[in-house]
Amino acid sequence: MRNGRVLTFVVQSTIMSGAEILGYAAGAVTAFTFMPQVIKTWRDKSARDISLTMFLIAFINEIMWLVYGFMIDNFVIILTNAVMLLMSGIMIALKMKYGKA
Repeated sequence: MRNGRVLTFVVQSTIMSGAEILGYAAGAVTAFTFMPQVIKTWRDKSARDISLTMFLIAFINEIMWLVYGFMIDNFVIILTNAVMLLMSGIMIALKMKYGKA
């Protein structure tokens, strides 16, 4: 019986539910929402019309979501917000570098 339970657990933990698949898909889309702006700012070498405040708020928000994700041990939340934190950080850096260009 014990080996049957272990095997069942392993099999069940590798199969994603529809909700998990949706969570990963939504997380992937969310994680890359800033990507077009990062690319445009990088290519144009201009961040004049970019709101620094918006990206600072997003950066702080992503830190809070990451902490929450670790607290509840939710990989989708952690991964999504780690990428969002990176994108926000890149935009803040680009704003600092190209803000007046």
